[in-house]
Amino acid sequence: MKKKNQKTLFSAPDGKSYLIPFILITSLFLLWGFAHGLLDVLNKHFQGVFTMTKAESGLVQFSTYIAYFLMALPAGLFMKRFGYKKGIILGLCLFAVGAFAFIPAAYLHSAFPFLVALFVIASGLCILETAANPYSTILGPEESGAQRLNLSQSFNGLGWILGPLVGGMLIFGGAEDDPFTLTKPYILVGSVVLLVAVLFFFTKLPEVQMEEEADRDEGGNVSVPDTVSMWRHPQFVRAIIAQFCYCAAQTGIFSFFINYVTEADASMTNIEASRILAFGGMALFMIGRLSGSFTMKWMSPSRLLTWFALADVVCMALVVISVGTISLYALYLSFFFMSIMFPTIFALGLEGMGPYTKKASSYIVMGVAGGAFAPMLMGYIGADNMAVGFVIPLLAFLYILYFALRCKSE
Repeated sequence: MKKKNQKTLFSAPDGKSYLIPFILITSLFLLWGFAHGLLDVLNKHFQGVFTMTKAESGLVQFSTYIAYFLMALPAGLFMKRFGYKKGIILGLCLFAVGAFAFIPAAYLHSAFPFLVALFVIASGLCILETAANPYSTILGPEESGAQRLNLSQSFNGLGWILGPLVGGMLIFGGAEDDPFTLTKPYILVGSVVLLVAVLFFFTKLPEVQMEEEADRDEGGNVSVPDTVSMWRHPQFVRAIIAQFCYCAAQTGIFSFFINYVTEADASMTNIEASRILAFGGMALFMIGRLSGSFTMKWMSPSRLLTWFALADVVCMALVVISVGTISLYALYLSFFFMSIMFPTIFALGLEGMGPYTKKASSYIVMGVAGGAFAPMLMGYIGADNMAVGFVIPLLAFLYILYFALRCKSE
């Protein structure tokens, strides 16, 4: 028989289980993983339907990830005032509005309305990530926060698999010059998101008030945290830069995976490459997060991040020098090794932040803006040879390796 005060991965300080809230929160990771997975299909499709160059098609990612930069702080302030649940519902509603906006955008036969719709979707995703990432870390003992977040992010990996798979079938399966093919996956995801929003509205979630627990003076009065003190945590500051680098690397690799593979093998079609992206790269991505979550039971997050960052540096070096099949396998393997990076950097950056957790998470989410710039830069550098563009992820992984080495070992 389990003792009342025995700690589990999802136990509250009073022994109450947070398992059900954790499952609901984890469903959000699946949804935004699917939305991000679709982007990598859109990037290639925009090059055809709107006659864009590789650098111009990077606007797909720019319009998405710049929203994270602009919305992260407002999202954090909203959560601080109204709580996680209302933040999640707001994020889901914006997500649905942006998804259904693809329908009128298709009638305008221009890339711009689609980019606006993607910005709206990303604004919703930013709010969801600002809420769900820290919420996942605190639904249980503090020492297992990184493990719990990696477990949630494993389902994000499943969404990344389904995104290019479903998107590839619905988008590349239609006429290449028909903008209405872009609406099909977004009508599907928009409908699902609305259902999830309704579920959250009628479900009671615990509101974990970390500020009130940590910010009391000797007389028991709640004090206002000194924002300047937040920036005196060097690991938190390095985490923002590391997250920027990671999102730049991840977005760049995902965006130009299809380009790289079809250039390396001229006989491969776009839809075949999208299936390899789903069942090859994204499947390894999900496996990496699942195995990483369990590996953290006996290896500290910072040490695991060190080894994975080093492995990705090697993989990207092989991709850049482009030595045939070896480089292709290195590209596939890079998905496995980058899998744990976002949640692990996030959790390490929030270590010891206490009353600053919600605000600190907003700044770390702002690091996602790295994904706004990397695709355009990679598309420009790799205009004639896509392999050269992968020097950007190589440099990014080098910084993440530095970040991991600087983190204190547990």
